[in-house]
Amino acid sequence: MREGQKLTKRASMASGQLSRAEALACSDCRHACHVMLYSDTKTQLFGRTPIRHIILMQMRFDGLLGFPGGLVNPSEETLEAGLGRELLEELGVALPISVDDHVDSCRAPASSPSSSHLITHFYVKKMEEEQIREVERAAASTATDHGQEVLGMVRIPLYTMKGGGGLASFLSHSFIGNARSQLVDSLLRFNLIAPEELHKALTHSLKIHTHTAEDLKAALALTEARRKRF
Repeated sequence: MREGQKLTKRASMASGQLSRAEALACSDCRHACHVMLYSDTKTQLFGRTPIRHIILMQMRFDGLLGFPGGLVNPSEETLEAGLGRELLEELGVALPISVDDHVDSCRAPASSPSSSHLITHFYVKKMEEEQIREVERAAASTATDHGQEVLGMVRIPLYTMKGGGGLASFLSHSFIGNARSQLVDSLLRFNLIAPEELHKALTHSLKIHTHTAEDLKAALALTEARRKRF
C-alpha cells in the first residue's frame, strides 16, 4: 500500500469512517441517513454578490442546524428508501435518492450515550434550481414535520460580506453531531468553494465564536444578578 493511501486510511479510521458494507454489517447499531441538497444559481445578493449555489440545511426542533433525514432500519428497508421516507415527512415532497448519491458512512461522535452506537450515512444530491425552490415551498406548506421536528429550512451563505458576515457567521452557529464537518467536507469535495476561501471563513468563525461566548457570559451574569434579586 502506498504511503498516501496509508495516510488516507488512517485519517478515515481516526474520523470513524466506514465503508458502506462495513457500516451495514453493524447490525447492533442504529443507522441514520441525511442528505445535502444543492443547486447552482446565477442569482446575486443585492444585485452584486454572487450566491453561486443554493445549499439547504434545516433548523431542528432542538435549535441545532442539521441536514434533512433521520433514523432508518436497514433490516426492513434500504438506506435510500429510509432516507426518502424521512425526506417526505420533513420536506413534504418525494425525492429519489440513489446509491450514487452516497458520500460516506461513519460512526457518530460520542457526544452522548445514545450516539455511541449510531452510524450516520451521508448523501449529496445536486438538483435544478427550480427543484430546490419547490422543496423550500413544500417544506413550509405541506411537510408534516414543519413547525415540529423541523422549524424551517435555511440556505447556506457561501459569500463573505465586508466585516466578515456570511459563511463565517453561519459556520459559527451550533450544529448537530458531525453536520458541520459533513458540510465542510462536501463544500470541498464538490468544489463549491475554494479551499483558501473556506479556510478564511473558518478562521473568522472562530473569532465570532469567541465573541459569542463572551456575550453569553455577560448575559448569564445579568440573569444571575436579577435572579438573586427575586
